[in-house]
Amino acid sequence: MRYLALLLLPLCLAACQDETVSGYAGAVWTLTEMEGAEAPAGVTLDLTEQGRISGQAPCNLYSATQSVPYPWIEIGPIVATERACPELAAEDRYLTLLPQMTLAEVQGDVLILSNTDGQMLVFTRQAAAP
Repeated sequence: MRYLALLLLPLCLAACQDETVSGYAGAVWTLTEMEGAEAPAGVTLDLTEQGRISGQAPCNLYSATQSVPYPWIEIGPIVATERACPELAAEDRYLTLLPQMTLAEVQGDVLILSNTDGQMLVFTRQAAAP
């Protein structure tokens, strides 16, 4: 019985590996470009939790599920807090675009989310805390 458990351990570890973008880009990212233009300040995307995304939009915190294997991304319904601020239009645009992204590409410290319509969100990896 003990030998069977040892034989099954690698299979379990492989099955438990995160195949989503979080498994490849598990970090916090800062939005630098939105649809070819400079991004609103302070927007983040946290990919450190398996099967979930979260972050800070220009005004509010948000989170959602994500579950398809990398290099694809499928973002579930976004839940966000409801604070008002002067950047609400930019936030609405970001939170509308984010779930439309279908492809993720990690190039070093750059994460590009895009879709077949040519829309794109570009992020840079935040430095790890000391």
